Amino acid sequence: MTVFARLLHAEWTKFRTVRGWVAAVLIAFFATVLVGLLGTGGTKLPHGPVPPLPTGPGGEAVSDAFFFVHRTLSGDGSLTVRLASLTGADGAGAMPWAKGGILVKAGTRPGSSYAAVLLTGAHGTRMQHDFTHDRAGRPGSGPRWLRLVRTGALVTGSESADGVRWTTIGTARVRSGVVETGMFATSPASFRTSGRSVTENPAVATAVFDHVDARGAFGGAWRDEQLGGDPYGPGMRAEMRPGLRTAGGTFTLTGAGDIAPLVGGPALGNAFPVEAFLVGAFAGLIALAVLGATAMTAEYRRGMIRTTLAASPHPGRVLAAKAVVLGAVAFTVGTAAALVAVRVGEHRVRADGYAIFTVPALTEVRAVAGTGLLLAAAAILALGAGTVLRRGAVAVTGIVVLIVIPYILAMSAVLPSGAANWVLRVSPAAGFAVQQTLPRYGHVWSNYTPAAGYYPLAPWVGFAVLCGWAALAFGSAVILLRRRDA
Repeated sequence: MTVFARLLHAEWTKFRTVRGWVAAVLIAFFATVLVGLLGTGGTKLPHGPVPPLPTGPGGEAVSDAFFFVHRTLSGDGSLTVRLASLTGADGAGAMPWAKGGILVKAGTRPGSSYAAVLLTGAHGTRMQHDFTHDRAGRPGSGPRWLRLVRTGALVTGSESADGVRWTTIGTARVRSGVVETGMFATSPASFRTSGRSVTENPAVATAVFDHVDARGAFGGAWRDEQLGGDPYGPGMRAEMRPGLRTAGGTFTLTGAGDIAPLVGGPALGNAFPVEAFLVGAFAGLIALAVLGATAMTAEYRRGMIRTTLAASPHPGRVLAAKAVVLGAVAFTVGTAAALVAVRVGEHRVRADGYAIFTVPALTEVRAVAGTGLLLAAAAILALGAGTVLRRGAVAVTGIVVLIVIPYILAMSAVLPSGAANWVLRVSPAAGFAVQQTLPRYGHVWSNYTPAAGYYPLAPWVGFAVLCGWAALAFGSAVILLRRRDA
């Protein structure tokens, strides 16, 4: 057995025989689970359960609601139109991400694959497909010619200012076979936030199409319907209702909803994201910070540090062995607690009538395993701090001040969004970003702030910031241990 292996065995033996340390691990597990469950409701929806969120081809939760005038296309073909205007209710300006255009869709099931070329209220022409993919065309508004050409499974989107000179925006693949092809209009609602309150203002888009030219293997007559359900209900005033008007070859569509991936913030509604069940991680982190700090300060307090270093004259190896054992235990406990919290929490909120914000399987795995890594890195940071400071209470207080308090202040909207973003970039609390599953998209509006569940750094970048702090504390501890105690 190598020297380091013997050190690991000794540290593991020491760990499992100290009742207080084992108790700290159990407290971390149950605190992570129970706080997570307490933070996710227990109140049933009064109007009954909401239907499951539709999922796109990549497994992400999506919104797929729009007014559609369509025909079947069984083979190759093309659809060309002129979009004469795109407005909001009462002829006012459309919402910035209101959409009117043409699309090819693999059936009318919510979440099915599609490719569209469209005009937006304020972001010019776009080609979008399968919800998450977006490519910009020409900016500006006003009349725009649009064309989709389908060849096998390949769909090409183009635009033109005059119907003569065409510019290709992009291509996408939609399954071969029978698809639905036609014109659409939709508009997401607008949201106004004031403190913690959110006000929804319904919105619609009215798109006027003329010079409609469908060529190829089209079948049947034009059919019209609001896909994805009516987002505003029958009580909405007439000009806000989805519908179709035709006159002399002109199609006027009014629709509401959106064709886009779902994101967090006010648009989330009665759905829980995965990280909602992981809010208890900060409670487990405190328990493991106590364990990490006392793993070394207990040796100073009991006068065992000289004996420990005499048995191994390499202080760095001793500290590294403690870090490996502590990190492995924290990772295992954190991951197990996160998995239990997510599974039990999802079952409970579904029973209360809420939906789950669906994410790809690997994203959920990253959030769960990332919670274990988060707790492991925080425990090693506490170990380093305890070694440097020699006082467990001081070290734990420092960890709470550096990690837990910034996290709570930023995510609870106590800090302004600018200050919250700064704190979550530079402090060890940045590590909580590894739990984020809510996606961020440039072509979807949302309140992308910490209070809405969005961290300023990408998940692994935020975790790397925490690891940097842990490495700094650990390196300082090794240097001081060699100079001071060896």
